[in-house]
Amino acid sequence: MLVAATVVFLYYTFWTLFMPFVDSDHPLQNLFPPRVWAIRIPVILVLLGSAIVGSFLSVVMIKSNRKKAAKAAASKKKA
Repeated sequence: MLVAATVVFLYYTFWTLFMPFVDSDHPLQNLFPPRVWAIRIPVILVLLGSAIVGSFLSVVMIKSNRKKAAKAAASKKKA
C-alpha cells in the first residue's frame, strides 16, 4: 500500500506541478489526462469518502439506539 500511495502521489505531483511547463505537443502530455481532472478527481474522492463515513456513522448510531431501546423495553418488562 505504501508503494501504491507513493506512486499515486508522485504521478499526481508531476501531473499538477510540472506538466503545465511542458509544451502541449510534447509526447509526455499523452501520459496524463486533461488538467481539469486534477481538481475533479480529488473533489469526487473527498465527497465519496465523506458519504461513506457519514453512512457508516449513521448506521452505527441507528443500531446503537435500537439496542438502547431494546434494553429499556426489557428492563421495563422486568419491573
